[in-house]
Amino acid sequence: MTRLLFLGDVFGRAGRRAVRDLLPGLVGREAVDLVLANAENASGGLGLKPEEARELLDCGLAALTGGNHTFRFPELEETLVRDSRVLRPANYPEPCPGRGWIVAETPGGVRVGVANLMGRVFMNPALDCPFRKADQILAEMRAAGALVTVIDFHAETTSEKKALAAHLDGRAGALLGTHTHVPTADARLLPGGMAYMTDVGLCGPHDSIIGMSRASVLPSFLTGRPRRFEPADRGVRLNGVILDFNDQGRAVAIRPVDLDAGY
Repeated sequence: MTRLLFLGDVFGRAGRRAVRDLLPGLVGREAVDLVLANAENASGGLGLKPEEARELLDCGLAALTGGNHTFRFPELEETLVRDSRVLRPANYPEPCPGRGWIVAETPGGVRVGVANLMGRVFMNPALDCPFRKADQILAEMRAAGALVTVIDFHAETTSEKKALAAHLDGRAGALLGTHTHVPTADARLLPGGMAYMTDVGLCGPHDSIIGMSRASVLPSFLTGRPRRFEPADRGVRLNGVILDFNDQGRAVAIRPVDLDAGY
């Protein structure tokens, strides 16, 4: 059996601290073979800088996935080109720096394909079709020797996530939704055997409005005028999922993770 841990959006300094503090104990208790995380909000709650990418990788993460804020900081582009562990959504139109998938290897030698896609509904209609791109990268990961395949689908709507799940069930090992920062109650194995969860949640401050402080966000809803949002720092939790795969690379279990960091 191969056991993976996928962490939901790591949000700002508080989220990185939670990963640093809680991950070693969690990996030890659960005998996790490989850890993955979405990190597109790891720098100040919006985007990812190279130094924060290195900080998370140094915590033992095998790959970092991205999303709509991946290219917020231009300095990350060099990292995307140089370090294959830092991914961007595979369905950005080419040419585009970096890559959208990687094959990582567990200590036991199991090859795990990790891919990143982004939705188009209410997000970025200029992206390539995530459904057709998923077909392409699944074939490429298999050709590269991946036994297990995990896809982070960074998307806004439940319907688009559910639709891609229906499209891939029976072919991918797991499809995990990110972006909305609120864990959903639908972690399950689909009829075709794929592990699925619409959104795996947030590693960061839950006493917030999806990571940002209530005081900075609420006035924009009351006045309709834009404001600068500030990251919150209280009620920090670690959200994610633990995935088990058999020796044929088929998902056999998925269960949510929700740990209180105590600050």
